[in-house]
Amino acid sequence: MTLNLLIDMNLSPDWVPLLVSHGLKAVHWSRVGDPRASDEEIMEWAANHDYIVFTHDLDFSAMLALSHANGPSVLQVRAADVLPHRLGDAVLAALEQHGESLSSGALVVVDERRSRVRLLPIVN
Repeated sequence: MTLNLLIDMNLSPDWVPLLVSHGLKAVHWSRVGDPRASDEEIMEWAANHDYIVFTHDLDFSAMLALSHANGPSVLQVRAADVLPHRLGDAVLAALEQHGESLSSGALVVVDERRSRVRLLPIVN
């Protein structure tokens, strides 16, 4: 299973080579869309192109919760330092552990110590 990751503007393009070197397909939003695009536009692009949104922005998980949407999946990092040299191992472990859920529709939150998953749609 190959996961396609769309890296949000709030994360470094340095994530691309790390993810690609581990067999994932990754593109930074600045390469495919307007850097000033709204979160909604990014989510729509990801859904239309079968990508998982990889972000540090809490708005994406809020949008999923409010919309009760089935996708796109979101991989969210929660840490002060979100550079690949600091969180790369944790993100790769989360992708390995939750890849199937992300392929089906999920919100995965990763920090330095752990990851957790919520399947989509998110309902209260």
